[in-house]
Amino acid sequence: MTQQIHIDGIRLYAFHGCNDDEAVTGGTYLIDVCIDADFSKAAHSDVLADTVDYCTVYEICKKEMAIRAKLIEVVVRRIHTSLKASFPEAAHIRVKLTKVDPPIPGDVASVSVVMAG
Repeated sequence: MTQQIHIDGIRLYAFHGCNDDEAVTGGTYLIDVCIDADFSKAAHSDVLADTVDYCTVYEICKKEMAIRAKLIEVVVRRIHTSLKASFPEAAHIRVKLTKVDPPIPGDVASVSVVMAG
């Protein structure tokens, strides 16, 4: 049986963007992760090693967000790749990376990129 674990609203401050000032001022980012896997063993064992450790997911996101990139597409790919390597038992992983208040000439709350597979 496949179930899902969602870790939503991971809030991190990072320095991604094509504008030079973004490398200096940075901005707020939100990350949502969904991992599909068979968690039936954990549902019976009550043992953390039998499931996805949310702290590991957070640390992977934090590590990859600390590496500057011009495009959030690059960052979401790195996060997705690292999560797949850390959780090979996952049938499917979806990562949504949202840049809050992007420097766009207009009233835009956020922009997001999603990678799944």
